[in-house]
Amino acid sequence: MTQTLLDTEFSRVRWQCRRGMLELDTLLGEFVEQHYCSLSQLQRKHFHAILEYPDQMLFDYFFGNSIPIDKDVADVIQWILQAVTPAP
Repeated sequence: MTQTLLDTEFSRVRWQCRRGMLELDTLLGEFVEQHYCSLSQLQRKHFHAILEYPDQMLFDYFFGNSIPIDKDVADVIQWILQAVTPAP
């Protein structure tokens, strides 16, 4: 993939991470800024898939109000939480 395509993809993903909830904006935005470029193609595919979910559903997944049935979605939620949650 050329640098121009990577830059375009990164810009698009950053825009998609702007959500209707500040908590999701912060969580997803921080993850994208710090970790998106190091994801494999398959991980990116799964990450893009969760961006299609409604804000309330993502909020519930990230903040423990519900658990995703889809293992791939659960994995992405875990990557993001582990990547952006400070160690105790």
